[in-house]
Amino acid sequence: MKPGKYTPGIILGIVLLNSIGFSIVLPLLPFLVAQYLPADRVVVGMSTLLSVFAACTFFAAPVLGTLSDRYGRKSLLLISLLGSVAGYILFGIGGSLGILFLGRIIDGLTAGNISILFACISDTTEPGKRARWFGYIGAVMGMGKIGGPALGGLLGSISVGLPFFITAGLIFLSAVAVYVLLPESLQPEKRTKTISFKSLNTFSHLDEMFRNTHIKRLLLLGLLFYAALGTFQFNFTVFLKDVYTWSPAQIGSILTLAGLCEIAARAAVFPTLLRYFNEKSIGIAGLMLLAIGLGLIVMSLYVHSAIIISLAVCSIITGEGLFDPVYNGKLSQSAGENQQGKLQGVNQSLQAASNVIIPLGAAAIYFYSPGLLYAAAGSIALAAIYMYAAKIQSNRNFGGGIR
Repeated sequence: MKPGKYTPGIILGIVLLNSIGFSIVLPLLPFLVAQYLPADRVVVGMSTLLSVFAACTFFAAPVLGTLSDRYGRKSLLLISLLGSVAGYILFGIGGSLGILFLGRIIDGLTAGNISILFACISDTTEPGKRARWFGYIGAVMGMGKIGGPALGGLLGSISVGLPFFITAGLIFLSAVAVYVLLPESLQPEKRTKTISFKSLNTFSHLDEMFRNTHIKRLLLLGLLFYAALGTFQFNFTVFLKDVYTWSPAQIGSILTLAGLCEIAARAAVFPTLLRYFNEKSIGIAGLMLLAIGLGLIVMSLYVHSAIIISLAVCSIITGEGLFDPVYNGKLSQSAGENQQGKLQGVNQSLQAASNVIIPLGAAAIYFYSPGLLYAAAGSIALAAIYMYAAKIQSNRNFGGGIR
């Protein structure tokens, strides 16, 4: 079955199921880890679990993406989803901290569903329309984040392990949807013709992508963006707890606002702006909003105000919603059809590396000065604006890419 006009819509449905599943278990992780560690070591245990997952993703994502360029998207997507099912089932079973780590390792080594889904979008949409669809994917992920945590809290009150089994069931359902509904998006004549042991070497894929000047600049731009955004994502709830002494309910309300802003930015604001402005202008505007929002957080240290905090969140999340789909759209146009899996895998790998390094660095700076941390993040966003404006070429299709 060849891909048709409904393929992107099917992909959105799969992303929604995955997003709901992940957001269901997110609030329960501290309580699950607390069953196996003393209270003062729960944070360390959670950080280690997240780092192990990110490290496994770093090594696995480019390899899975490359294999999808050779054998097709559908089979590798199924492997990735079923790996997540196994990981969450192990979390639900529990019994020891070692079982939790095993679940994270399996999930991390098969992690690649987002990068492969992005490759599917690249396979089935025209280059000029990809940014719009990447925006829709982000909006759908935002929808999952709104209701999932509340549902997870309700299920967790029955049993801490129950939400993990529910998540495993949702992801298994999305795997069934892939098998039954999703056509193979990369036709045999467009696939890479050979595979070798080098294809299993993550660093060879990173080296290959970075040898292309345009792709290297895009990936470095992405690293700057994810570093600035990641500082906010990994630290903001701690900031609100320490500096504003907000309760969990207050923090939850601001996170709900963030989810609503994400949906609005990606599903409504971004498509509307595309009618009047080119993608580069929208991307730069997104980075500017990110920098402004981070600056407002610095201001909120000196002028305590829930309004300033709310404006900061809206600015940051809207900026993310404008830049992220533009970035992914340009990235997808920088390589040929038989390289989309590898390219998206390398991008996911670099994000995983960022997810290991940024929280550690942010924690160290935050301990010294919260204001310095967010000022540094704002400076990184400004550096991204300069790089995008001065170094990234506009309105050009790099579809020839790497061969």
